[in-house]
Amino acid sequence: MWYKLWELFYRFFLIGLFTIGGGYAMIPMITDAVLSEGWMSLEDLMNFFAIAESTPGPFAVNTATLVGFNFVIESPIMGALVATGAVVLPSFVIIYMIARNFHHLMENKYIVFALAGIKAVVVGLILSVVWNLMSNSIGIVTQLFKNWDFYALAIIVIILIISKISKKIGPIPLIILSGILGYIFYGLL
Repeated sequence: MWYKLWELFYRFFLIGLFTIGGGYAMIPMITDAVLSEGWMSLEDLMNFFAIAESTPGPFAVNTATLVGFNFVIESPIMGALVATGAVVLPSFVIIYMIARNFHHLMENKYIVFALAGIKAVVVGLILSVVWNLMSNSIGIVTQLFKNWDFYALAIIVIILIISKISKKIGPIPLIILSGILGYIFYGLL
């Protein structure tokens, strides 16, 4: 069990350390770590992403907690704590160091230029995540219309239309509506 906990800590610490741009930018690294180690299937991981997005709290922390809980069968609570702590620790240390030296850092033109470049990378990572989630959810990359999940596509279209028609609707009602539509389409039909 200790080897599993160390492996979990190591992988999620690296994910937390080298991913810039928040939880969505972490999706490719989490996917790579989980699938390459054989911790779970892609379908289970996609379900974890959906749960992590739908529950309160940061996406990356929720995902790490779910993966850790699922991976360490002997002690799921310990697995969840280790994965969560590992993904948060690098951010905590980096933000602490930046906060102590913020004024000096923002006076350095090289750091300002590096931050401008990092913003572009974050946009690219998030667009990559959007593409991968859409391909895994509705089958954009599959052969034309053979394997598309039209229920998922219908839910996306409905949510997009509602969010465009009424700009006052926040994300919480849309998440709840998505869950209800998922239940109706997948559970009842």
